[in-house]
Amino acid sequence: MADSNITKRALANSLKELMAEQPFDKINVAQICERCNMNRKSFYYHFKDKYDLVNWIFDTEFIMLLKKEHLGTKYQERWAFIEKINLYFYQNHAFYRKALQIKGQNSFSDHFREYIRPLLAERISWMFGAERPDEFTLDFLADAVICAMERWLLARECMPPEEFLKKIKTLTEECARFICRELYQAEQESAQQNG
Repeated sequence: MADSNITKRALANSLKELMAEQPFDKINVAQICERCNMNRKSFYYHFKDKYDLVNWIFDTEFIMLLKKEHLGTKYQERWAFIEKINLYFYQNHAFYRKALQIKGQNSFSDHFREYIRPLLAERISWMFGAERPDEFTLDFLADAVICAMERWLLARECMPPEEFLKKIKTLTEECARFICRELYQAEQESAQQNG
């Protein structure tokens, strides 16, 4: 591992430890550096601020996980992929619980939104055959994903990832079945009126 990554990992571990002990807004760069015996110059060589470090942790850990996994083309493979993502967030929920509470400029929620938007755009294009989904659709779905994740991870008793996924999967499948029934019924009624 390059020296740069060793330094970044030390700073990241320091921040994670501090976030387990106190609110993010009470943590400063000096504390992060002191915890891992580094100077502020080393910190600012690698990161703009503590928000940048939070985003780096997500980028390296989460994106590394995604690179190892394959979304798959089959229905069950896609749910297995989502289950692994949920497991990652659950295993790291102490960190992400605090990260999701960061509000304002450079917040983790904004960073996460910017990360998932292209993934959602690709998925929507694949599902509906559109070249690029409109901004409203992307924003709506990104907000839904982030809101669901926040509600889950910020809950006093964070439910296990298997239970969370089961609820999402059941809700998604039931909504899809209901919409299909409604559309079929509307088509049948229209055909009877026109026939």
